[in-house]
Amino acid sequence: MNQVFRQSDPRADAVAGLQLIDAEADSQPPLQPPELRSRAARIVLGASLVLIAFSLRFLFSSLSVLLPEVMQATGLSTTGASLLTTLPVLCLGLFAPFAPRLAQRYGAERTLLGALALLVLGTGLRWFESVPLLFVATFLAGGAIAIGNVLLPGLVKRDFADKAAVMTGLYTMALCASSAAASGFTLPIEHLVTGSWSGALAAWAVPTLIVLLIWTPQALGSRRQVSHRGFRVVGLWRDRLAWQVTLFMGLQSALAYCIFGWLAPILRERGFDGATAGAIVSLSVMAQVITCLAVPSIAVRLKDQRGINVVLVGIAVVGLLGILFAPVSTVLFWAVLQGIGQGGLIAAAMTLIVLRSPDSHVAAHLSGMAQGVGYVLAAFGPLLVGLIRGWTGSFSESAFLFVALGLGAAIMGFGAGRALHVGARTVRADGQG
Repeated sequence: MNQVFRQSDPRADAVAGLQLIDAEADSQPPLQPPELRSRAARIVLGASLVLIAFSLRFLFSSLSVLLPEVMQATGLSTTGASLLTTLPVLCLGLFAPFAPRLAQRYGAERTLLGALALLVLGTGLRWFESVPLLFVATFLAGGAIAIGNVLLPGLVKRDFADKAAVMTGLYTMALCASSAAASGFTLPIEHLVTGSWSGALAAWAVPTLIVLLIWTPQALGSRRQVSHRGFRVVGLWRDRLAWQVTLFMGLQSALAYCIFGWLAPILRERGFDGATAGAIVSLSVMAQVITCLAVPSIAVRLKDQRGINVVLVGIAVVGLLGILFAPVSTVLFWAVLQGIGQGGLIAAAMTLIVLRSPDSHVAAHLSGMAQGVGYVLAAFGPLLVGLIRGWTGSFSESAFLFVALGLGAAIMGFGAGRALHVGARTVRADGQG
């Protein structure tokens, strides 16, 4: 019988902050203590990884805030705008499977360096007021973000295993701060600095370029060698529980990217000016930090995660409905509530990958499955919101979509929350024990 390789209890790992999945798990030796570095070198490395995380969400929120201006200036239809907001989410799913292969061949540090360079190029190309080029730029930047999404958590886990809880918190906050910064500052950049929507979108290449320059000597100076260990995971794609985890990831991500893509236009349709709408979106995204940090430690201590998954879905959907229909004077409350629910869902989905996996190899493959399939599914969320807006002339009817997505996420979250392991197992590639 093929040997199944098991490691420590996933619950304990998640409590310790090791819910970060290593994309190189099938290619690296068993986890070793962090490399001996000077304190200053570790601080620089840790700060660099947090800054890279901070650069991975500008693309989504910056476009959302300026979408009405982009449509008016370019003549882009509602359908075209829907495709533009959907494209980067689709890239997250399409490009995620390539990240581990690139990391195994070139090393995670150099692959991440290439992704940053591509992200700078894609973001900078938005300077040109051309609709075709805007789509090309979004495609390039979306692919780069997909690679960063997969590789960065593994680097955090690998190099800061002794500080995983702290680094997990900083990494999570950096992602949320990235979205919040783009939501809150894009319009001021347009009005006070660039004078154009295209310049404001392209301006986010500047902080990413700075991060690229900081990361370059560290990536090129890395001497870490990767050696293939010959592991493979069998039975994952036929497992019902694995599909429930994947669909939970996809459906909650669909809700999240509806927010990233369309919350600012929804608020502007309700009568808020662009700057105020951006500030509200920024506050909602920052509210996600609360439950992003709290939910993993709560979830792993529960008997199972069915209840918390369903409750978080309910909070996120109720918040969205409040934003759509509640009195305008209360929108700030509903936006914060939605952020609390959405942040918890993101954290719960990532934590489930570890809790439902018998070992780190299965966790890495389940993460790839959940991100690859889940983000492709999530891309339909913002696309459908835009199409509904084009068909009906209002965002109000999007409520039916939000409820449907929430219902599906609740059902999948209830199934994925059971205290079981997926029926996949890790075996040696040569079939020997």
